Amino acid sequence: MMLAMEEVCCGHTQDGSVDFRGKPALKNKSGRCKSGISNTSFLWSRRKFGAFDKGFASNNEDAANNVSKWTGTVYMFSLIGAFLSDSYWGRYKTCAVFQIIFVLGLVLLSVSTQLLLIRPQGCGNEHHRCSGHTSIEVLIFYISLYMIALGNGGYQPNIATFGSDQFDESDGTEAHSKVSFFSYFYLSLNLGSLFSNTFLSYLEDNGAWALGFWASAGAAFLALLLFIAGTTRYRHFRPCGNPLSRVSQVLVASSRKWKVMVPLTEDHLYEQDGSEAAEGNNGPRKMLHTEGFRCLDRAAYVDVDDFTANPKAVSRDPWRLCTVTQVEEVKSVLRLLPIWLCTIIYSVVFTQMASLFVVQGAAMRHDMFGFSIPPASMSAFDILSVAAFIFFYRRILQPLACRFTGNPCGLTELQRMGIGLLIATVAMLSAGTVEYFRLKKATEDGTSTLHIMWQMPQYALVGASEVFMYVGQLEFFNRQTPDGLKSFGSALCMMSMSLGNYFSDVIVTAVMKVTTAKGRAGWIPEDLNKGHMDRFYFMLAVLTVIDFVVYVMCARWYKSIRIEGKSTAVYH
Repeated sequence: MMLAMEEVCCGHTQDGSVDFRGKPALKNKSGRCKSGISNTSFLWSRRKFGAFDKGFASNNEDAANNVSKWTGTVYMFSLIGAFLSDSYWGRYKTCAVFQIIFVLGLVLLSVSTQLLLIRPQGCGNEHHRCSGHTSIEVLIFYISLYMIALGNGGYQPNIATFGSDQFDESDGTEAHSKVSFFSYFYLSLNLGSLFSNTFLSYLEDNGAWALGFWASAGAAFLALLLFIAGTTRYRHFRPCGNPLSRVSQVLVASSRKWKVMVPLTEDHLYEQDGSEAAEGNNGPRKMLHTEGFRCLDRAAYVDVDDFTANPKAVSRDPWRLCTVTQVEEVKSVLRLLPIWLCTIIYSVVFTQMASLFVVQGAAMRHDMFGFSIPPASMSAFDILSVAAFIFFYRRILQPLACRFTGNPCGLTELQRMGIGLLIATVAMLSAGTVEYFRLKKATEDGTSTLHIMWQMPQYALVGASEVFMYVGQLEFFNRQTPDGLKSFGSALCMMSMSLGNYFSDVIVTAVMKVTTAKGRAGWIPEDLNKGHMDRFYFMLAVLTVIDFVVYVMCARWYKSIRIEGKSTAVYH
């Protein structure tokens, strides 16, 4: 009690965060907006490398799939970063290690591109023809590419959570800033891509690959320095140990007591007292019991055989008796899974922007005021849309929603995610309509008289849907995961993107296999004028509508977690 009064008096945070020395963090010397901004500095160096990988593809199907596979791998690596962060390293160390890997991968990519890939052996010699790339050169390229994927994937879920750690939820002002953090985090993520998808895309369309990659490496190195420079101001949460063992203990303990009749009240369920709780005030906050998944409550049911006497104290066998907090951790993850699965189809829609949207734009007219617009640079309209809709939601829509709903947060995260699915459906309808008219205006030389700027609505709509879906998803998973699984919550967001990319690969492959039967060109052939990519877009729109219906049912079923000493919100 005296310790708590001292911390309040001295201005310490009340959420258990510590400074870089491991002492309780002071509010006026750590965290808040400055640290949050520093944490997002790396995102300005975010770069997509799918376009270069398309150089190894032989057709539109392979090109789209290569981009999807690489992007999917980036987000798949987020699980590794989240596991190390939550279990052993903590978020700061994990961010630093994976960012170093990212920088080294960029440097290797830049060197190999400049020395080996741009001019293969024999090029420039009038007596010899250029030979193809050797297997060693291709291997070095892919090693660098997947080092970048590992560094980027391992870093992103942790920087999102580490940034939110800088705000104390027990402080009203900081809690309000924390809600806004994820919007501005996603904004910085996209603004970091604006430069790469415009200026760098222009350089690469004109063959300056090495220069573009060196620029990215320089930006990433600068971001690493900025991240390290803020070390003394950061707030930290100590890792809570391997979550896999905690989950396994719940499953084993509940299975051992499968014959036990679970009581209707929580009076017979076990929870740690102050002496057994995590050290100091830096352990995870206790979770309150919730209804549902009652079979797991058996793991916390106190039985006479659950404690083993020893000469000095009475200890419990964690594989026979778990705490309510442990059980609720497992329940929270199980409740999140249906919501998470419903976001995968949205990620399928999102990934088209980096693959088939670019293929579609390449078959349209590019000239404007004597300048040729690179198809990949059209994603700038997505980024501008993200920026516009973030400010539109925060400044206009959220205050209006607060007035009508009475909820101080405006629309709940689940409501915003549902709106994102609906806007994504409209984006696919827009893309399909543009493709339909592009085919109508196709010329014999393989291009179309329809101008590439007609793609603006589909890019802008995808950007608007991101603000509602991905920002809402980041907030939702961060709020609804226990203290010991915060990075895992962010990794779930990344994993939905990963599986969305892989699932897009599966859908494209399956569609081409079906539509090329009996010698037909298929929906997405090399010559788009012989295909029907508009039908593919319309099919995605239908899948998104079906996904939305399932999502609404899952959202209505969902129950929020309950943290001791923290008010809970309704997410239905």
